Amino acid sequence: MKSIPDAADVAAVKDYLMSLQDRICTALEQADGNAGFIEDSWSRPGGGGGRSRIIENGALLEKGGVGFSHVFGEGMPPSATAHRPELAGRGFQAMGVSLVMHPENPHVPTSHANVRFFIAEKEGAEPVWWFGGGFDLTPYYATEEDCIHWHRVARAACAPFGEEVYARYKKWCDEYFYLKHRDEARGIGGLFFDDLNEWGFERCFEFMRAIGDAYVEAYLPIIERRRATPWTEQQKAFQEYRRGRYVEFNLVWDRGTLFGLQSGGRTESILMSLPPTVRWGYNWQPQPGSEEARLVDEFLPPRDWLKEVN
Repeated sequence: MKSIPDAADVAAVKDYLMSLQDRICTALEQADGNAGFIEDSWSRPGGGGGRSRIIENGALLEKGGVGFSHVFGEGMPPSATAHRPELAGRGFQAMGVSLVMHPENPHVPTSHANVRFFIAEKEGAEPVWWFGGGFDLTPYYATEEDCIHWHRVARAACAPFGEEVYARYKKWCDEYFYLKHRDEARGIGGLFFDDLNEWGFERCFEFMRAIGDAYVEAYLPIIERRRATPWTEQQKAFQEYRRGRYVEFNLVWDRGTLFGLQSGGRTESILMSLPPTVRWGYNWQPQPGSEEARLVDEFLPPRDWLKEVN
């Protein structure tokens, strides 16, 4: 089993990520049926670049972005060395695919997915490398059927890698996508993993591919079940209010956003995950017993969605 990746391995990861971006965009364009992705290629002054793909004002998707980036350079940003002090003084490469989909219909959840690879090297020392990623779901008018399906696909993607893997990364997702200043989860979770190198390069790369490939299988059936559900302006307003929580998490807590901005990444691409319309209301609270209150009271607290599911 190969424990340390070489240049050919790094190139294979990049090829996979670019292919994943292509396949996800094709699937989402077909699901939307009206709008297509517009590609914006960019270069980073310090080294590297990427291609951002944006879809807007579609029959399904109000705004979505699927970005690929591969950036490299010398010297790590503070957000990285604070988390991993052994990275100081190393050159680095970071590559990944990250996406967020914001449907227009409040009954169709927002979804997020990300898979990434990082390697830092310096002469005379072994490279420091890891994989990370996952996917998570942010519903506004949640159903148990959708939550169970989402987590069932997540569990199936993890199953070949060990019985405990889904539970470990499900818990990490619940803890990571959490707004500490609100004492509230961002959504109903999914999977989150980072710093993964314990299985050796080949097995870790295989796991990252399993998670990246599972996103479409997890999301498209939910889209098809909910896209024709009628919605009201009041429900749209609640969606926009909850989108405010999404913005707060990305700008206050998300490590990827911070790394991208501090490493000189392209701001427009880093912030493409933000929703097109959003609102905040001072101390706004849903009516007790309403569907809006049920989201917060019943769906957002961490749950074992598969406890009674085979």
